[in-house]
Amino acid sequence: MFPMPTPMPLRTIARPVAWWVVNQWVRRAFPGVPTLSLQSLANWLSQGKGPLPILLDVRRDDEFAVSHLPGAYIAPNLDAALALGLDPDQPIVAYCSVGYRSARLVAQLQAAGYTQVYNLAGSIFQWANEGRSLVRSGQPTTNVHPYSARWELLLKPGLADQPKHPAPTAEEKG
Repeated sequence: MFPMPTPMPLRTIARPVAWWVVNQWVRRAFPGVPTLSLQSLANWLSQGKGPLPILLDVRRDDEFAVSHLPGAYIAPNLDAALALGLDPDQPIVAYCSVGYRSARLVAQLQAAGYTQVYNLAGSIFQWANEGRSLVRSGQPTTNVHPYSARWELLLKPGLADQPKHPAPTAEEKG
């Protein structure tokens, strides 16, 4: 007789399907936005060749405070990104929690004349799910702000920081 397999938690089974849905949603909402894979960004940053990309974190201040990619600037909207005075020909990689807010910013930057701007596929949630480097106040961390209880399901267990979940703003919902 064969041993009974250990059942996988539903969350573990559902996560890949949920990610597929999220990725399709982002691509359909922003079809002209170029994406950069997590591995491509990791390679680019580790090789240190050519101009390194400017990393823009498109999340709220409270999300950024929990963790962000090393060296990232917070730019939750177009005005904040433009205020950084970035060169329109400088490579820029934007990310948020799952890729929607960052795709919107990439589209806006493209419309403003930025030529090398990319959305990070999977954004910080997938970056964290893959165990890649994150910082909080300059120190390494593994936690990520979950954005909301619903979006937290896209993170592997143990990665979500446990702050109170402020309600998304009207701009974030739309």
